[in-house]
Amino acid sequence: MNQPADSALNRRLFLSRSASALAATSVAGFPMIGRAQGAPKTLKVALVGCGGRGSGAAGQALSGDNYVQLAAMGDVFPDRLETALNNLKAAHGGKVDVPDAQKFIGFDAIDKICALKDIDIVLLTTPPGFRPEHLQKCVEAGKHTFCEKPCATDAAGVKRFLAATAAAKAKNLGLLSGFCYRFASGEREFFKRIQAGEIGEVRAVYSDYLTNALWVKPRKEGWTDLEYQLRNWLYFTWLSGDHLVEQAIHSVDKMLWAFNDATPVRAWSLGGRQQRVEPEFGHIFDHFAVGYEFSGGRMGTLFCRQQQGTWSHTGDRVFGTKGTGEIVAMKSQRLTALDGTTWKYEGPKPDMYQVEHNEFFASLRADKPLNMGEQLAHSTMVGILGRMAAYTGQAVTWEEAVNSKEDLRPSEPLDWKMKLPEPPVAMPGRTKIS
Repeated sequence: MNQPADSALNRRLFLSRSASALAATSVAGFPMIGRAQGAPKTLKVALVGCGGRGSGAAGQALSGDNYVQLAAMGDVFPDRLETALNNLKAAHGGKVDVPDAQKFIGFDAIDKICALKDIDIVLLTTPPGFRPEHLQKCVEAGKHTFCEKPCATDAAGVKRFLAATAAAKAKNLGLLSGFCYRFASGEREFFKRIQAGEIGEVRAVYSDYLTNALWVKPRKEGWTDLEYQLRNWLYFTWLSGDHLVEQAIHSVDKMLWAFNDATPVRAWSLGGRQQRVEPEFGHIFDHFAVGYEFSGGRMGTLFCRQQQGTWSHTGDRVFGTKGTGEIVAMKSQRLTALDGTTWKYEGPKPDMYQVEHNEFFASLRADKPLNMGEQLAHSTMVGILGRMAAYTGQAVTWEEAVNSKEDLRPSEPLDWKMKLPEPPVAMPGRTKIS
């Protein structure tokens, strides 16, 4: 009997096959973080990746529990580390205590942080291309982790990440996802009502993530190929996954939430470069339009772009057999039945970024650590599927995507002096599936 592509069995097979390599590592449970002689233990946090998102995540972690301290930091660039450290000290005072001996610069910063016995939690906020390797090292060292989205930039990375996720579960380690909308009060109530059947069976979802161009850093004299690409990591697929996977992945995740985290059968897509055509924008696209087909003829559609001077909008529309739902990101959540009856979320709206850390720390204190690794990996892989369809111009099946041999990381060990030519811009109809 054939199973539909989004069945629970199909997804479990994908997860279990991907995770088999690391799941066999030590399964000894780690002791409860909890308390020491009646007083809460001070949780020691390390930050790996000290850019803007890393600084934000560190600030939220420091506010997520009364007894927490930032004790170590790592980055490949000393200027970013020092800027982040100074900003965090100004905002959080005594909760930041990072001695010089625990400031680590270089690609081995993750190894040095994982070797620190007193570090409980590591925040992984480097460019996504490093995430699978970093999570694996944290899990092997027995660290709880916060992993920003996405978790990888290619199928090989997703499988490695899933393997580390399985090992984390076996060790009772927490793994918090950067999919912050899963912690937004309005979205939680919106999707709870949808999954309770208030608009009937969900048949289609339309999502968009339309925004202006982001920052770019002109190449400076003395920058090597690797430094230039790391400073501008958004524009190189091996580091970011392209903006469909790096930024609009939030919209992919909400689409999947509406479909109760089903797996698509296949995707087709178009995309390209219309405005950001200059060399400083690397080789990524500036727009995508993706169609995701789910079993039973259900459809998901995603439009995203990063083009300066264009209309900005981020939202989601859900179409059910008994009504519709609409989200305008950061603003409103509404359901409308076919008879015109409406529901609108009017409850409290605490900062979703802060809520996720509050709930994560509470789960660690209770020795019931959240582990969102499978959901993070699944949504990331669906984003990668859409990118593969756009780059190739083909209808790409889920099986083709997850079985892809594509591995975007440089084949040689990273070295500051290495020659790192930019890949050509993908050309639909000519670029092939790896």
